[in-house]
Amino acid sequence: MKTIGLIGGMSWESTLLYYQTLNREVSRRLGGLHSARILMHSLDFEEVVRGQKAGDWVSLTRLLRRAAQGLAGAGADCLLICTNTMHKIADEVAAEGLPPLLHIADVTGQAILGRGLRRVALLGTRYTMEQSFYMDRLARMGVECIVPPQAQRDEVHRIIFEELCLGDFREESRQTLQNIVADTALRGAEGVILGCTELPLILRATDLSLPLFDTTELHAMAAADFALADMPASLSTV
Repeated sequence: MKTIGLIGGMSWESTLLYYQTLNREVSRRLGGLHSARILMHSLDFEEVVRGQKAGDWVSLTRLLRRAAQGLAGAGADCLLICTNTMHKIADEVAAEGLPPLLHIADVTGQAILGRGLRRVALLGTRYTMEQSFYMDRLARMGVECIVPPQAQRDEVHRIIFEELCLGDFREESRQTLQNIVADTALRGAEGVILGCTELPLILRATDLSLPLFDTTELHAMAAADFALADMPASLSTV
């Protein structure tokens, strides 16, 4: 089994989902008391958020690259940035000589295309919804993203940072997000990307009428596939 390197803590609430998903999936596939081989560098999210607000992506690149280098030195065979927003600097973090970095937008795009969809809503932080790095990467795969209008984007961003990242899950916020997704469906969305790793903490597939693409789960499952790719068939399948 290969070792998975997680750059987490952004926020730790969603990093916990990665840890749970990876261990449960490895246990499901291998049985017994098997669990995932994981190395984690958990960042201080306050420091990351300050850099985001200041637009200091150069310092944030250095911060994440040091984490990636530390994980590589400790024996990680692949790397995951456990947040959608910080994939803005994924290419810079994935420096030469480091283990492969599994890009969250790539695995999400593959899942969307696998369902035969081409036009999906994108919910996430303000950075993910308003900057081009995420949508452009999906567009190169043939996936078009629909983002909510400004007022709704502001509310999604607020819910993420002022509630979900603090472990505060409110029914009224769930309903707000459901309404926003319904509005995007009226604009032609065929599915919805939960493009923030905290959003699965409050939204489930049963909450929505559109197909849901949980980037946290998709990313973690891709890492499990990578880690178990060379395992004997009798062990790596149910």
